[in-house]
Amino acid sequence: MLNIILFGPPGAGKGTQSKNLIDTFGLIHLSTGDILRGEVNAGTELGLQAKDLMAKGLLVPDEMVIQMIDNKLKQNASANGFIFDGFPRTVAQAVALDDLLARNGLPAAQLVALEVEDEELVQRLLERGKDSGRADDQDERMIRTRLEVYYSSTVPVAEHYKSLGRYKSLNGIGSIAEITQNLVKIIEGLKG
Repeated sequence: MLNIILFGPPGAGKGTQSKNLIDTFGLIHLSTGDILRGEVNAGTELGLQAKDLMAKGLLVPDEMVIQMIDNKLKQNASANGFIFDGFPRTVAQAVALDDLLARNGLPAAQLVALEVEDEELVQRLLERGKDSGRADDQDERMIRTRLEVYYSSTVPVAEHYKSLGRYKSLNGIGSIAEITQNLVKIIEGLKG
């Protein structure tokens, strides 16, 4: 079983590569945004609590997100593994994820980081903004702010996984196929 955290800044290609890895390895995609929306739409107790918090402009607490992920792990107990998207974003979330996986008898997550220079990220996001309709992909200042938040808040997660010996990185510049091929090699190596 594989548990992979595909990591990188906005515009690194995580979404595109997640799809390719899901197809290649038969993994279940766990996006916290999708999970939250699913719980809200299903009207579950957790979903209703989350909806109430979001309506007030508050963040959904880590404990609730972890419970939602736990539910997904249990619903997909026979999966080949999971690819985590948008989680963990903090070291506290990384520690909680490790605890959750251990409680479910699952292997610890491995972090694989896509590394891309800032100027390339800005250009990718501006290009994506032409089609996505997302305001935050169309304004260079907003993009640079998102990158600053990534470096200050999210990069410590990578450092955490480095300290545990569960970190791999690769160059996220090249063709989609080349990057996928390099990711597959790394993940095959993690399978041991």
